[in-house]
Amino acid sequence: MEMTTLCYLEKDGKYLMMHRIKKKNDLNEGKWIAPGGHLEIGESPEDCVKREVFEETGITLNSARFRGIVTFYSKPVPEKDKGFSEYMCLFTSDDFDSVPSQGDASFKDCDEGTLEWIEKDDLNKLNLWKGDLIFLDLIKNPEQPFFSLKLVYEGDELKEAVLDDKPIQL
Repeated sequence: MEMTTLCYLEKDGKYLMMHRIKKKNDLNEGKWIAPGGHLEIGESPEDCVKREVFEETGITLNSARFRGIVTFYSKPVPEKDKGFSEYMCLFTSDDFDSVPSQGDASFKDCDEGTLEWIEKDDLNKLNLWKGDLIFLDLIKNPEQPFFSLKLVYEGDELKEAVLDDKPIQL
């Protein structure tokens, strides 16, 4: 079982998003996602999210709030893939240093995609995974308690979502 992190950096009503257009054979190819990545041996989720955000953006996190855990399950698609399962630790942060501006050359050159500050209200216009819209809706409420969200996909299609052990109507 893979374990990953994802962190939505917040600034001036925007999130820092990455358009995944550079990496070959990328499961997220063409999608917009937040910075994050895979835990390395010996890392906690907090260690990982700080490292991944810095590696992908050049931004140093001072702190991050652990908002929830998302379980992804992708059913095998015959002759296409073997499926996969992953736990993703979801964070938000508005406490970081070295904040590049839109189009600022001080953004680190990331080999996975291009970085852009996106208005929170415009996220639904981007090419996102459908399940991302569910947890984005949850994290926009600062009072939202820690949650567990299970997302089941077949290929790119979201087939099932379960929040805190209760099915969500898709």
